[in-house]
Order: sequence, then structure tokens, then C-alpha cells
Amino acid sequence: MNVIPRENLEKAADWFEESFRTRWELGASVSVWKDGREIMSLANGFRDRQRRDEWTADTLVPVWSATKGPAAACCLLALHESRLDIDAPVQEVWPEFVGGGKQEVTFAQILTHTAGLCALNHKTPIYDFEEVVAALEVQPPLWDPGQEQGYHARTFGFLCDEIVRRITGAESLGEYFRVAIADPMELDFWIGLPEKHHHRVASIYPGRISIAQQDQRFLKAYNTAGTMTHAAFSSLVGLNAVQDFNQPETWTRGYASMGGVGSASALGKFYAMLAQGGVWSGQQILPPEVLGFMEARLTQSEDDRVLCAPVAFGAGFMKDPLDPETGEKVRMHFGSSHRAFGHPGAGGSLAFADPDNGIAFAYVMNQMEVGAFPGDKSLGIVDRLYGAV
Repeated sequence: MNVIPRENLEKAADWFEESFRTRWELGASVSVWKDGREIMSLANGFRDRQRRDEWTADTLVPVWSATKGPAAACCLLALHESRLDIDAPVQEVWPEFVGGGKQEVTFAQILTHTAGLCALNHKTPIYDFEEVVAALEVQPPLWDPGQEQGYHARTFGFLCDEIVRRITGAESLGEYFRVAIADPMELDFWIGLPEKHHHRVASIYPGRISIAQQDQRFLKAYNTAGTMTHAAFSSLVGLNAVQDFNQPETWTRGYASMGGVGSASALGKFYAMLAQGGVWSGQQILPPEVLGFMEARLTQSEDDRVLCAPVAFGAGFMKDPLDPETGEKVRMHFGSSHRAFGHPGAGGSLAFADPDNGIAFAYVMNQMEVGAFPGDKSLGIVDRLYGAV
């Protein structure tokens, strides 16, 4: 796609605007980049249900698991800079990790959600980083590592954060993100939001839109004690209510799984850099080897043990799963290219890079949808952008 047709952009903008009339949209932004240039920046609505504060392109909002993309980039860059192979065992930088029989668990298994560490056997407070890390050190894998896939919804960020701290000596993954990626790119996206930006954050609200059919099994498992899905979201205790993500303390703690706060334009800019081979303003932010791990289809499960649906992963980034018989995409969350990769967030936020077409996309909002995957509000924009409808 050398040029995105004007008609596609107009249809995408119309869908975005229609969501405020017919899909309960409250406040939202969408950012589309082509060949390193932002070609669409839309913002509308309000930061609060009382409709007192207008939503603008500079509005910041929690993006939940869309944080995992930048977090994975940090982990991959730290590994690259230390010349550690992605298939090396985690114990090479984190010796205490071997408890529970994890001597052979690799960085790749962590990044592809195949390590068997999506939940903990004992309830652990999510607010206590040291206690979570200690619990992960003794936790036995819940399946034979590398043999099954189960989305590490909450533990992923703690695993990446500790790996980055061990390799780089940084105080946190969020600090490393600012120094290595965010500051050089002047990104208005944070994993650990400074207090001076708190006044810019929109309030978020629980889902109210009916879920897609593909999410029915997930939602049932999520609400059923004893399932792997329930354990993945509940064994780290705390931050289970949407209201928790309207608290400044949550923004500042920098949870690498789901604590990122930023604008659509900043998240789109991050993915625009990835779509441009890791280069921004003439500077190689991420080396080609790192980009290769993001693009590669390292694992695909026809029934992810946590998300209860077909899910594929590169290193830390989701990819659209392929039909094993036809090789065609089962769904198109990340555009038409098979190289595309990205990450959604709970409630509907979505961001991705499409290197084949030089496209990057980001959508953020404060009225959440219900379900594990993005819904019509964002996917309708993507479909029209690519001329799928």
C-alpha cells in the first residue's frame, strides 16, 4: 500500500465520529502514521462522564495491556545490548528464578507467554513488586514450558521488569523505557507517569458494550473460580476494579503489564518507529535484530489457555493468528500484512505496526468495552483504513 486512499481515510474518520453517536463512545483518539508521518489525528468527546473536560489529541489515558508492547521492546533491547540470546535461560541474569524447576525456562518462553507462569499458586499483592518477584522465583511452571501457551496477563510485566533491572541496572523497566526509547523520541507515553502530568489524565469507565461472540468463552472462564483464566487475573491481588486505574498511585507505579499512560499520537509514534525498521529522525532506536523477533511468528495456539481463543505471538507482541490449512488470517486486528504486530489493551485500546505497508495505528479511549479483544470501535476504523469494507 504505497498510499492510503483518501476514501479509506474518510471512511475511517466517519466510523470514528459515528461511534460517539451509536457506540457509547465518550472520549477517544485515533492516530494513523504512514512512512513515519502522522497522516490522521482524531480526537473527540470528553475526559469525564460529567462532560466537563473536553478530550483533545494531548489527552493522556491508561491503555492497560497495550503497555506490553513498549515493555517487550525494552526487554528485547536490554537482551540485545547485553548480547544475550533470546533462547538463553532466564537464570543467566536472574539466578534466583530457578525455584520450582525453572532452570531451562528461556527469555523467549517468557516473551511468547509459553513459560507456564501466567498465575501464581499463592495469592500475592500486586502492589508489592519485591513480593511478586519472590513469588515468581519459587513458582513451578503450570505446564511444560514451551509446550503450551497461556496469556501472562499480569505476570508478564513483572517478569520483563525484573529481567530489565537485572540486565541494565535501571531502577525499573519504566525508567529504562524513558532513557532508551521515550526520551529520544519525545514520546508522550509513560510507564510510571510523573506527577506533573496527572492533571492531563482522563477518567476511564467500565465496559458497557456487548461482547463479541469470540469473547464469550473467555468471559465465562474469567468469572469461574478454578479456571486458568480466573487464576491469571486474580492470583496477583489488587487492581481488579476499573476505578483503581483512575488513581494517581496506579499511574506512577509503572506496572509494565498494564500501567502505561499516554496519548494515541505517542503510542502511534512508537509503532511508526517500529514500522520504519526501528529508525526515528535518523537515529536507530531499536536494531533490526530486535525488530525481527517482534515480527516473527514464534508461537500460535488454537486455544490459548487464558484467552480461550486462537492467539499468536512474536516476542512480546501479538500477531493475527493464521488458519493452519489456508495460511490466511483468522482475524485482522493488525491490518492486512502477515508481518504486522501489535498489542491490544483491556477495554478496547489497540496499537500496531505494519512494516510491509509502512503503517502504524493507535486508538485509545476512556469508555471501555467488555471482552478480551478489541471491539467494533477500533476494528471498524482498521477495516476502513485498509479498505476491507
